[in-house]
Amino acid sequence: MSSEIKRNYLNGAEAAVKLLDLHKVEHIFGLCGDTSLPFYDALHRLNHSIKHILTRDERSAAYMADAYARVTGKVGICEGPSGGGATYILPGVVEANESSIGLISFTTDVPTTSIGHFPLTELNQKELFKPLTKWNTVINKSSKLADNIRRAFKESTTGKPGACHICFPFDIQTSEVPEKDIWADKSYSSFPSNPKKPNILKVKQILKSIYNSKNPIIIVGGAIKNAFAENELKKFVEKLNIVLATTVTGKGTLSDNHSNNLGVVGSNGGSLFTREYLKKSDLIIFFGCRAGSVTTEKWQYPSKDKKIVHVDIDPNVINSNYKSHISLVAEIKETLKILNKHVIKKNFKGDKIVKEVKKKKFKDFNKLSEENSGLIKPERIVKELNNVLPVNTYIVVDPGTPCPYFAAYYNFKKPGRYFLTNRAHGALGYALPAAIGVQVGKPKNRVVSVMGDGSFGFAVGELETAIRLKLPVIFIVISNSVYGWIKAGQKTKFDKRYFSVDFTRTDHSKVASAFGLKTWKVEKSIDLNKTIKEALNYKKGPCLIDIISQPLQDAKAPVSEWIA
Repeated sequence: MSSEIKRNYLNGAEAAVKLLDLHKVEHIFGLCGDTSLPFYDALHRLNHSIKHILTRDERSAAYMADAYARVTGKVGICEGPSGGGATYILPGVVEANESSIGLISFTTDVPTTSIGHFPLTELNQKELFKPLTKWNTVINKSSKLADNIRRAFKESTTGKPGACHICFPFDIQTSEVPEKDIWADKSYSSFPSNPKKPNILKVKQILKSIYNSKNPIIIVGGAIKNAFAENELKKFVEKLNIVLATTVTGKGTLSDNHSNNLGVVGSNGGSLFTREYLKKSDLIIFFGCRAGSVTTEKWQYPSKDKKIVHVDIDPNVINSNYKSHISLVAEIKETLKILNKHVIKKNFKGDKIVKEVKKKKFKDFNKLSEENSGLIKPERIVKELNNVLPVNTYIVVDPGTPCPYFAAYYNFKKPGRYFLTNRAHGALGYALPAAIGVQVGKPKNRVVSVMGDGSFGFAVGELETAIRLKLPVIFIVISNSVYGWIKAGQKTKFDKRYFSVDFTRTDHSKVASAFGLKTWKVEKSIDLNKTIKEALNYKKGPCLIDIISQPLQDAKAPVSEWIA
């Protein structure tokens, strides 16, 4: 085919590759298909700086792109073929969109001329992606190709960042595109771009409200990390000596050993002691936080009568769950810059409050993490990793057993994007492929992926991807042969009527060995520290630790509500 390509114009596939390259795209995560052949051929033939990461599942491609975007701040790019490829890629796309992560998903399609004639894999992709993306389109004319790709980058990075989708039909990939159309605005290559500045009067009102309060608390979501605003937040918190708490995705906004950091609040990773301080607070300040069901324990804490200040880039979030005393729609980093410019020094004794709360919060954890008898407790896993891992390690955790334990008890000693989990939908199977995306984006850092055995079953095929790329990711499987979160829900809410949640134990170490990974199986708590150190010292490629663990429904997990 390449010998037949005319050299006096760009075809659509070539134009797409050049536009991606101009937008500073360095990695594409995706899976091949027959409708994508012109695009793959253009990637093969042209000179560019893009590396294509072949995945074993389109869902994994989207999760990799999502995680890559989270740690780099660049727009994540994933691609897949028509039909089943478009349906498989959806979970990662909607996760990125609802997590305010800049991502563009390209899915190829049958020729526009065959639509309505029942070709194999025909699918109305625009309608499919419409409710799950910030913006999506079908390129039905080659003359629109360049404008559509530029718009996808702009939509993905401005306002509330999110996921965009472009459907790229086969015949458009081979149609002519004028070279003059090939240009890019590089300011839309990372997110957030064109940040919305705050209203100064609203900023002064927020500060006045804080000064007039007695026990204020700031609750931050993932927006601070997404905006690289950790330093601005730290300065603001320390000037007031105010208590700061985070959502699960906000964890790492301040280092966990910062004297003002109360930790995670809510039903997943919170505690009775963090809740008690929230109940005492007379002013709740939400920064870049949706105040959803998990953070607020189904909108109980804070209660509806609390005075609320809410700052978010998304106007739809404001007043959705709580009536705001003061609301401000603006980008959070720009808002913090202005707040810091006008704030005066106050002392709300946040450091003393946090110290007392944490002492109570960690009492049971410290005791359980020392136990050596019986099945390995999740607390012990967190403790040993905390003691051994370098401070700049990225940890990616799946829902289920890992999320509440790492959210509550892992001690990140540096602020930043070192903690990743998929909290928008909480789908199993995220941590394994997402860790690959993180390692591609941060090749000099250690990356640890922690999952339950349920999650392992969703994504095991990507172990081949990790081996092929020789990525030194450490995969950890908490093996308890149960969908523990659901069984815990049956235990607490359905009078222990357990149904269809238990499965046979897999020897994950042997499975991973078959893929070519270095592996260990750990069945005793006293062997855990030594094994983690051995895994850290192994740098020839990926490795996996299979930990035989206490089932989640029998553990003392930091979870107040299993059906959130």
